[in-house]
Amino acid sequence: MEEKYKQQPSNILKVVLFGPESTGKTTLSEQLARHYHTVWVPEYAREYLQDKWNNERKTCEPHDLLPIAEGQMKLENELAKKATNVLICDTDLLETKVYSEAYYVGHCDPILEKHALENQYDLYLLTYIDVPWIGDDLRDKPNKREYMFNFFKETLERNNRKFITLKGDKKNRLKTAVEQIDKLLEKK
Repeated sequence: MEEKYKQQPSNILKVVLFGPESTGKTTLSEQLARHYHTVWVPEYAREYLQDKWNNERKTCEPHDLLPIAEGQMKLENELAKKATNVLICDTDLLETKVYSEAYYVGHCDPILEKHALENQYDLYLLTYIDVPWIGDDLRDKPNKREYMFNFFKETLERNNRKFITLKGDKKNRLKTAVEQIDKLLEKK
């Protein structure tokens, strides 16, 4: 049963955009996928939770997190087969774990936590909060951006994940990300 939360083996480079809401992760995911002529994995939670909001006018609840994790890994595993030399992931299960802990008083489902820590990526691109906040139906923490950024950063540090922090405008972020990914591709 837990297989649905596992990463399938792959020889491609896997890069995760990681950070608080409204920090440019999706935009950069699309830009990087175009640059590397590959595919990117969208954030399954956005689709899942927007559907829930549209149909029930309800936000995320703890029981939503495992279906979100399952959907995210299904997308990632399917798209990894279509990727060229690099797969760009708009999120991962570690990000879902961060949101679980931030929203539900430190709680994270043990299954989600296990796979969030077991699944491995080559590089995390931590997006800083120096871009304008853009609200929507799902975003709800415009006044907690610094707190959330620190939570994300501490999670990467605590779990010994390789990461760089991206700051500045779209052009600078893309340039920095490409430089870092190219270095990793040269080693593969």
